[in-house]
Amino acid sequence: MTFDLIIRNATLTCMTGARPYGLLERGALGISEGRIVWLGPDQDFPVVSPACPAIDARGMVVTPGLVDCHSHVVHVGDGLLDFELKITGATREEVAAAGGGVGGLVARSRAASEEQLYGETVPRIKAMIASGITTLESKSGLGLDLASELQVMRVSRALGRDFPLDVQSTFLGAHGVAPEYRGRPDAYIDFLVERVLPAAVQQGLVDAVDGFCDTIGFSPAQMTRLFAAARSHGLPVKLHADQYSDAGAGQLVARFNGLSADHLEYASKATIGAMAEAGVVAGLLPGANWMLRETQMPPVHWMRELGVEMALATNNNPISSPLTMPTMVMNMGCVRFGLTAEEAVAAFTRVGARALGLAADRGTLEIGKLADLVLWDVAHPAELPYRIAHNPCHTTIKAGVVCYRAAPIQLQSLWETAGEGGFDNDAR
Repeated sequence: MTFDLIIRNATLTCMTGARPYGLLERGALGISEGRIVWLGPDQDFPVVSPACPAIDARGMVVTPGLVDCHSHVVHVGDGLLDFELKITGATREEVAAAGGGVGGLVARSRAASEEQLYGETVPRIKAMIASGITTLESKSGLGLDLASELQVMRVSRALGRDFPLDVQSTFLGAHGVAPEYRGRPDAYIDFLVERVLPAAVQQGLVDAVDGFCDTIGFSPAQMTRLFAAARSHGLPVKLHADQYSDAGAGQLVARFNGLSADHLEYASKATIGAMAEAGVVAGLLPGANWMLRETQMPPVHWMRELGVEMALATNNNPISSPLTMPTMVMNMGCVRFGLTAEEAVAAFTRVGARALGLAADRGTLEIGKLADLVLWDVAHPAELPYRIAHNPCHTTIKAGVVCYRAAPIQLQSLWETAGEGGFDNDAR
C-alpha cells in the first residue's frame, strides 16, 4: 500500500462509535489522493518506504478538520462603535442613530469594492485556518441589494478557490429589510425571490438559503415564500431562529426538512420536538449570546432529551461575534450553555458537518473520508474547550496537504537581552 502522507503515534479523535470521542490512543492513519485510506492502531500500520512523507504526532491529539457552520466572515469594517456604545448601556435605537447597527453595516457593505471585501476578509480566513477550520460557511446579507449580495457571494467563492478550505456560500438576503423597502417587507421578499436569488443561482454562487425569522425579523409566512423559492432551485434551507422570542421559527425549518435552525435561545419544547423529528441540527452561537449580554440560554436540556444534535459556530461578524477561534467557542458553549467537553468537540466536527449537509465526506476520522485533519498540541481532546482563549492548533491539513503549521517559539532568557534594548536587569 502506498501513501501520500502518514501520521503515526497519534491520539486519534475519530468522533465515531461508542467510545468517548471515538478515541484511539497510539493510532495511525494513511492518506492517499486527499482521503483517509488506512486507520488503526499504530502497531498494525503496514511497512512503507522510508521515503514516504510522515508526521510523528508524538502523542498529540488528531481530530477531523473543524467545520464552522455559521459565519458572516465576508465583511468590511468593524463593530467597534456598536461595542463601545453597548457596553455603556446604549439602546439599539441609540446605536443606530449614531451610525452603527445594521444600518451602518449595510451602508459600509454597499460602498465597499469587491477588492476591499476580499482584502479585509483574508486575515480572518488565515486566522481560521490557523485555528483548525477546514470547512467554512460564509453568508451574504450585509448589503441587502442585488449588487452587494452577489458581490459578497463572489468573494466567498473566490476565497474557497484561493485558500485551503472549503467555503459554502449561503444566501442571506432576508437578514433584514433593505432601507429602500422599509415598511414593505412583503415587497422586499418579492425582490429576493424574483431577482436576487435567481441571479445568484444562475451565476453559481449559492449553496443554501438562510433568513432571520423572529418578532423583529421576518414572519414565518414571509420565510415560507423564500424557502419555497429555495426549494424550487434545489437548495437546502436554514434559519436564524427564535433568537429574541419564541416565534416557532425552528418549526418552519423542520417543515422544510432544513439543515439547521440557529441561535434558538427562546425556542419552545414543541419547536425542539419538531426539529428532532425532521433531523434538523441546532446551531448554537455563544459568541453572540455573550456579546449581546443575553440572559436567556438555548434549551440544551430539551435538545438532549429529544435527540437534537448541537453544532457550535463562530458566527463571525463585526457587531455581535468578532470571533475566529473555535476553541474559545467550545469553551463558551460548555461554560455558558452547559455542553459537555465531548459535545463541544462533536459540535465543531461531526455535527458541524451535518449542519452543512456535508457529513458524508467529513466531520469524522474514517476510511474513505476527506483527509481534513488537525493536530493539536494537547494530550486529550477535552483540553480543546478547557482553556480560555487558547489556540493549541499545531498543524492543519486540508485534503491530505499540510496548509498550516505553528512555528515553534524560540524564547530567550529575559536577562540575556539586558543591555541590548531588552529588559533591565534591575527589574529583578
